[in-house]
Amino acid sequence: MIELNKFYIGESVNFMKENIPDNFVDLTVTSPPYDDLRVYNGFKFDYKSVLNELQRITKDGGIVVWVVGDKTKNGSETLTSFEHALYAKEIGFNVHDTMIYAKNNPVPQVDKSRYTQSFEYMFVLSKGKPKTVNRIMIDCLHKGVVHKGKNKLNEENIDRKIDRAVKDKKPLANIWYYNIGTNQSCTDKFGSKHPAIFPEELAKDHILTWSNEGDIVFDPMCGSGTVCKMAYLNNRNFIGVDMSKEYIEEICEPRLKEFGWDNTYKELKLS
Repeated sequence: MIELNKFYIGESVNFMKENIPDNFVDLTVTSPPYDDLRVYNGFKFDYKSVLNELQRITKDGGIVVWVVGDKTKNGSETLTSFEHALYAKEIGFNVHDTMIYAKNNPVPQVDKSRYTQSFEYMFVLSKGKPKTVNRIMIDCLHKGVVHKGKNKLNEENIDRKIDRAVKDKKPLANIWYYNIGTNQSCTDKFGSKHPAIFPEELAKDHILTWSNEGDIVFDPMCGSGTVCKMAYLNNRNFIGVDMSKEYIEEICEPRLKEFGWDNTYKELKLS
């Protein structure tokens, strides 16, 4: 049985085939190296093979959060992000939600013929009906305000007014906003050493929404270890895989050691 709460150096597809049994992972949160927009150590990516393995290892009711965007090439966006989502649906995933990761402070657009690109897609892929949904709740802008209703006859035909008070809380919508960049995407000195770290809060929000304490959270291309860090800090078990020894040994492992992780097998239980 694979040890939990550890990082592994290896190519993601082969690692899953050789080490992770069927129906094992509760939640995957990952951002694959799409459209050669970044140069990664040991770059190699076949999205179909990765998705096939994720479909196999995900538990019934489990979730894969697939964070991707598109390159603009020869004046046109590639739309490979939608190719990924459609293929996931073809092999048995449900596209449970198409969410947006919006950047509050995006890098200004060089091409003056376009608006600044300020978002990426977060495809929420479910293996059947999601077994865990803990929606993030936010304050209602007008909480406590009472809306006066019109007169209405009740069952006894007695005329009465229907008044409705605004609730204190409501679920967050599916566009999530984050600051990005140095000292904003992460809160430690190691994460920013990676060329494409995504916000810690993004990983945390998905982990809290689609998993419970003690669940297994996986990132097959863990890069800087953001997903693993936020899983660990929120009492989930993690498995992190990356084919770059440099990323694992110089970023991921020292990053988590700052928070008490000691590189030994330990299964986190329900608190």
